[in-house]
Amino acid sequence: MEIKVIQQDFAICKVKDLTKVDFTDEFCFIGKTDEELSLVCSLNRIPDNATDCDDGWRAFRIQGVLDFSLIGILSKISTLLAENKIGIFAVSTYNTDYILTKADHYEAAIEVLRSNGYQIRL
Repeated sequence: MEIKVIQQDFAICKVKDLTKVDFTDEFCFIGKTDEELSLVCSLNRIPDNATDCDDGWRAFRIQGVLDFSLIGILSKISTLLAENKIGIFAVSTYNTDYILTKADHYEAAIEVLRSNGYQIRL
């Protein structure tokens, strides 16, 4: 399986509403529930109506379009990283999964995946 490194820094935020979110950002993930409105965005695109924000994240994606019948892809990656004390924040889209780790653990995460047979694409 191929992992694509994403060459930018991210922030994970809670926002009051979506009015200040820059939807032209190449990567922008919104999560809305009855309790919160969350945003993953490029570090330089944090909206000024963010109520909480955690920066210093890096990301990679599982390359390609994943069929919904595939089981355990995200679970296997998260288990490998957890066994190496690397926390993740995962985001799924219709096509694939994106995994974020804190920047200071990012290179270690990539190395764990490489050593476990994943092909890393820069």
